[in-house]
Amino acid sequence: MSQTASEGTDGPLPLTGYSVAVTAARRREELGALLERRGARVLYAPAIRIVPLADDAELVAATRRVLERPVDLVVATTGVGFRGWLAAAEAWDLPLVDHLRGARVLARGPKARGAIRGGGLVDAWSPPSESSAEVLEHLLSGAEGPLAGRRIAVQLHGDPLPDFVAALRAGGAEVLTVPVYRWVLPEDVDPVRRLVAAVAARAVDAVTFTSAPAAASLLSVAEDLGRRADLVTALRDGVLPVAVGPVTAAPLEAAGVRTVQPGRSRLGALAREVVARLPERDPVLQVGPHALQVRGHAAVVDGRVVDLAPGPMAVLRALAARPGTVCSRPELVGVLPGGGDGHAVEMAVTRLRAALGVPLVETVVKRGYRLAV
Repeated sequence: MSQTASEGTDGPLPLTGYSVAVTAARRREELGALLERRGARVLYAPAIRIVPLADDAELVAATRRVLERPVDLVVATTGVGFRGWLAAAEAWDLPLVDHLRGARVLARGPKARGAIRGGGLVDAWSPPSESSAEVLEHLLSGAEGPLAGRRIAVQLHGDPLPDFVAALRAGGAEVLTVPVYRWVLPEDVDPVRRLVAAVAARAVDAVTFTSAPAAASLLSVAEDLGRRADLVTALRDGVLPVAVGPVTAAPLEAAGVRTVQPGRSRLGALAREVVARLPERDPVLQVGPHALQVRGHAAVVDGRVVDLAPGPMAVLRALAARPGTVCSRPELVGVLPGGGDGHAVEMAVTRLRAALGVPLVETVVKRGYRLAV
């Protein structure tokens, strides 16, 4: 059943006819719901699994290192991570909050700021951009005093922030990294493997990324399958990669994939970026008196959504790529899923015409077919 516009609006929802993959582990349902409300068909393929370190020796050891001597600066990168660190320390009966009272605590964003205050500490500063890059710039600028000889605790949330940490150490600081969570492959890798195949086949229109480990994990799974080159090629040309921010995008950019990113690193902004980017790639064509837009797995004809089978969809996409130009039967055979012959093309065109319900596809005798623009 096709999706239509919400009450009070004209035409279909902006993502109706598109398939969007969600690689997030945490808050995947929230992001998926934002996309589905805008009409998207959502494919869930969590590329990572979050392992809390409440009972992990690594977090205990990191916390004890912080407690060895006074800390000058603390960087809280995420609300849930900082809150989890304080809660774990309390469970181990370690006096972390009292120890940090003498430090200046910097928050990357409002959620981290809320966790700092909720833990009984005072947030000293946070950047307007909510980015780790601006926190680093603030520290390197000397706004918090010289770095040399300072002890700085950096709360991590899965991403090790190697450039961030290296820059502070290059400035002479002693940096104590606190990994509150770590990322591993999901227990069930099959959805990620299917996503690699779907991206390589251009069977999805966009892939969303909310963390750098998820992006790196997808590339790693593709490598294991021997399909990394196929994945990268598809993400460069056809499938839209949308990252929540530059840190998340880094593994993809390093692989040569240019991503699009929202102005703010928020799930809502990420969903809006998908809404803004996908439909603009598919122009609305005027075919005689009719308006036609060819989307991912559906066509929009005069504001009406028409779901199409893969064969007719492939034919329509080929015709719409060159409006008014004749596509020969051999050309169209080449775009049919699984191939076929001239008869298969004729059947696909017949089914396409029946589904569209208006005369958009014209036969050019002995030559092939074209959109009747």
